[in-house]
Amino acid sequence: MSDPAPGRLIASGRDGDIFEYGPNLVLRRAKHARSLASEARILAYVAEHGFPVPAVHELRADDTELILERVDGPLMLPLATKPWTSTRAMRLLADLHDQLHAIDAPDWLSGFPDERASTRRVLHLDLHPLNVIMSPTRGPVVIDWTNARAGDPLCDVALTYALMMCGHMPGPRWLSRLVQPLRSNLVGRPFIARYDGATVWPQIAAMAELKALDPNMYADEVRALQRLGGEARRVSKGSL
Repeated sequence: MSDPAPGRLIASGRDGDIFEYGPNLVLRRAKHARSLASEARILAYVAEHGFPVPAVHELRADDTELILERVDGPLMLPLATKPWTSTRAMRLLADLHDQLHAIDAPDWLSGFPDERASTRRVLHLDLHPLNVIMSPTRGPVVIDWTNARAGDPLCDVALTYALMMCGHMPGPRWLSRLVQPLRSNLVGRPFIARYDGATVWPQIAAMAELKALDPNMYADEVRALQRLGGEARRVSKGSL
């Protein structure tokens, strides 16, 4: 019996597309024929350690297609849709970071920002609200493990902060312009409140400047990241 053809497009990101695929499954197809083998491997690894991710069913098409458990539910989007829930959502997001960072990275997982990383915990490196599905049956489930690496947990925390402060928000432009000034109070501060400022702000500066070099970022995102990098360095030096 032949495999079913992919169904309708469910979601499309900068790195891949998600299609319906038979009962209770989805097909993740990489763009630019990129291999998804490492993504499948880290998904299986963190699942074995109790972290909430979609189950891996099959890797196929020369490793460019990944069949996964379908997880239904809204994304964690408190600022764009329910700003009054942002504090609770950001605490939950920080909980997910802490749960993930309790997992020792396997030897085969590449280091971040390079192979010389002395601390080797599992990092997602894109763990923000757009990559958390709020399943009514399973609770929060983390998706899109393209960037997973081994390293210092504060790098992961700092990168999430930078992305939430500087990345494009979904929804209409008028809503984005309305909530933009509220990002720090409703999203940024509740998220990093549990981390020590003396250690997290230097990492925020480093991660913002590193992410600004990413060719997948839009021009206005790059400018925002560069501004955040400078501000974070000033904060870390105690000048603000």
